[in-house]
Amino acid sequence: MTLIGASRVIVALDTTDLERAAAWAAATAPHVALFKLGLEFFLAHGAAGVRAMAGRPIFLDLKLHDIPNTVAGGVRAVLPLAPRMLTIHAAGGAAMIAAARQAADSAGEARPMILAVTVLTSLDAAALASTGVTDAPAVQVLRLARLALSAGADGLVCSPQEVAMLRSALGPDAKLVVPGIRPVGSAAGDQARIMTPAEAVAAGADWIVVGRPITGADDPGAAAAAIDAATR
Repeated sequence: MTLIGASRVIVALDTTDLERAAAWAAATAPHVALFKLGLEFFLAHGAAGVRAMAGRPIFLDLKLHDIPNTVAGGVRAVLPLAPRMLTIHAAGGAAMIAAARQAADSAGEARPMILAVTVLTSLDAAALASTGVTDAPAVQVLRLARLALSAGADGLVCSPQEVAMLRSALGPDAKLVVPGIRPVGSAAGDQARIMTPAEAVAAGADWIVVGRPITGADDPGAAAAAIDAATR
């Protein structure tokens, strides 16, 4: 895996507008570690859109979830784009996670970090129960986290509310990438389990993912700089 810089901030470029994404990236580049491109961007622009990001360090947030062979094929398909991080769903099971890791390993030292999504940050206890999971979100997160790491995932995507619990249970080696970050005074939006940047890092987050508080700011570069400073 290629090492990532000192910043803990990942900017979520959640847009279908390629020029807007590139402008956000240019404005925030001095203050962030990676740029997260998710389904909205990837489905609009595909591999060409990722390549158009001028070689910037990319976190490809596709949340792959399918049978093991299909997920492995998906991982191999994006390896030429050289993402630094790539997400899969832990709920896909141990065989799927292992297949994703094996496919990533075919890229050698340049392979992406495989991150398993545990419980989406938009799901609170009631929403999770409606899917048939009656355990509290923290219980389900830890269950899926242990499954993912034992099957070969490098780290996890989790809510900030579970960071301290995961760090305590899993130790220092598991990489924790945390969305649901909102600086003081920011609107929660559709995130149900949130935390400030400083709180998340103090709890054990390795990287934090921030979207609208940066990209929706009048000055995205200044917003990114402030959040970066708050995590150091």
